[in-house]
Amino acid sequence: EPQEGDQICDPACGSGSLLMKCGRKVRENFNGSKKYALFGQEAIGSTWALAKMNMFLHGEDNHRIEWGDTIRHPMLLDKDSKSLLHFDIVTANPPFSLDKWGHEGAESDEFGRFRRGVPPKSKGDYAFISHMIETLKPATGRMGIVVPHGALFRASSEGKIRQQLIEENLLDTVIGLPEKLFFGTGIPAAILLFKKNKLDDNVLFIDASREFKSGKNQNQLTLDNIKKIISTYKTRKTTDKYSYLATVDEIAKNEFNLNIPRYVDTFEEEAEIDLMAVRTERLQLQSELKALEVEMEGYLKELGYGA
Repeated sequence: EPQEGDQICDPACGSGSLLMKCGRKVRENFNGSKKYALFGQEAIGSTWALAKMNMFLHGEDNHRIEWGDTIRHPMLLDKDSKSLLHFDIVTANPPFSLDKWGHEGAESDEFGRFRRGVPPKSKGDYAFISHMIETLKPATGRMGIVVPHGALFRASSEGKIRQQLIEENLLDTVIGLPEKLFFGTGIPAAILLFKKNKLDDNVLFIDASREFKSGKNQNQLTLDNIKKIISTYKTRKTTDKYSYLATVDEIAKNEFNLNIPRYVDTFEEEAEIDLMAVRTERLQLQSELKALEVEMEGYLKELGYGA
């Protein structure tokens, strides 16, 4: 829900489509207002150039898109280049479990982004999460990131970072999505929503993984699917087989594991089997089989296979 005057950032912005969607939301909700600013960083030069071109083509005049590796060399810095810029909204769909994300320099990061712990060398999900958290404004900062499900439950250093984020009351909502939803990967993903200024210390879990429009190569969330997710998010209530509002104590009892089935029970009971009906059907089938065997024996005798 981007607001008028918001500063919005995507630290893995690609061609800039997510940033432009946020800008469009402000214009739609505030009578065409362009009182907002878009910020992004992209590591691949050709994609960065595409993002810049997209901004100009779509009339996004108030933007700043930098070229560089967000984790190794964050470019969105203040005037003296000594501290990270802070934003009202930070949102991204970074590469899943990025290998070689910059582990070698994380321990001595000059911006202190990895004070909760250094993510594993071969999985950069929490590198992006840690960076994004540190760029949120203290009062208004809110954040959404798309992650693979492994980021919800993997232990070791990721588990320790996840625990601290929850104990600091930053995690707001976990939304499970269907498989084959994103280009380039068939695995199901999740959205993690964080807020700097939460009204309570609960975490909402939404299992939206089973409601989608099926496609041959790619699945889609329909408008109704999306409306249901948003409505559930806003009411923040437990819904049978769809959502659950968990306390920090409940999450702690699960050892800070955020795997959605631990909180949202989607188990469907199978219909009871009528054993007497099954017995009756079995006896009838046995009778039919005997009659067929007698008939088959007659055909075989006619063909000379009797004896």
